[in-house]
Amino acid sequence: MKLILFSACLVVATMVAFGRFTDLAQAAETSPGSVKAPEMTPQLNLAKMSYDAYCASCHGQNTAGTEKGPSFLHRVYHPGHHGDTAFVRAAKQGARAHHWQFGDMPAVKDITDPQIELVIKYIRATQRANGLF
Repeated sequence: MKLILFSACLVVATMVAFGRFTDLAQAAETSPGSVKAPEMTPQLNLAKMSYDAYCASCHGQNTAGTEKGPSFLHRVYHPGHHGDTAFVRAAKQGARAHHWQFGDMPAVKDITDPQIELVIKYIRATQRANGLF
């Protein structure tokens, strides 16, 4: 009986994990054309320039993701799951792969603290414009 219960739990856990992985993998990239731009202000234009310079090559134009890095429009990047400090840490120290299969993220070379703050403002504004929160 214990073996049957253990086997059933293992099957359910595998299905849940595979379903979650499939969901994450499918949402890793968003069509850049489908991303709504936030209402741009002078500060948000500067923020977008920093994002484009330091992040877009992997995380895509308009935070849509690429084959090198995920979209920031996925629910795992909701501020309640990945707060602003997670973005600061990732930019400064890099990040181990834990939601995606893109590999580890290296630290962002030559980005300054004010630029990181601007990048976060742009990401959050784009998330807000696209209904993430």
